[in-house]
Amino acid sequence: MRELILASTSPWRRQILENCGIKVHAIPSNVDESQCIERDPVVHAATLARWKAHAVAQTEPRAVVLGADQVMWDGQQVFGKPKDSGTHFEMLYSMRGRDHWLVTAFCIVHGEVMEEGVSKTRLRVRQDLSDEEIRRYVATEEGRFCAGGYAIEKHGAWLFEETEGDWFNIVGLPLFDVLSCLRRMGWTYGG
Repeated sequence: MRELILASTSPWRRQILENCGIKVHAIPSNVDESQCIERDPVVHAATLARWKAHAVAQTEPRAVVLGADQVMWDGQQVFGKPKDSGTHFEMLYSMRGRDHWLVTAFCIVHGEVMEEGVSKTRLRVRQDLSDEEIRRYVATEEGRFCAGGYAIEKHGAWLFEETEGDWFNIVGLPLFDVLSCLRRMGWTYGG
């Protein structure tokens, strides 16, 4: 079976890929994400995904490399991962009763071939979510390393009342779009 290099140490993205039968080798890109100052969420995520894929592809020129990035967008501002428990609380507090979008971009590089994609998923945080529930969730540190500050596939499910869009995108990678790109690059199931 062919191997895909994931330009990330994200355990969620790795698990998504491995669960569908892809052999994954993870290599951190070491990209300084703070250097991306794009305000548009699609451009921001796509820029970082491209930087990550190309950074690892430079050290692994024969490999198929997948870079990805996810941001949360509230309709006005782009958010990444919370920096500390205070900003984590504020981020979740500000989303209470409101819609926001998870925007995930990916870039697959193999030599001179490049495939890219972006997926957006809408989520609504519960209006009846109490300050105490937010504090308890922040204390778990479960969402500390996730865009938006939550892991919806775990305890973070308690924070939400509605989602619309690709479930895999919420968890960190728009899998069906990635698989379509890999198929265009000649990959098949079990091949």
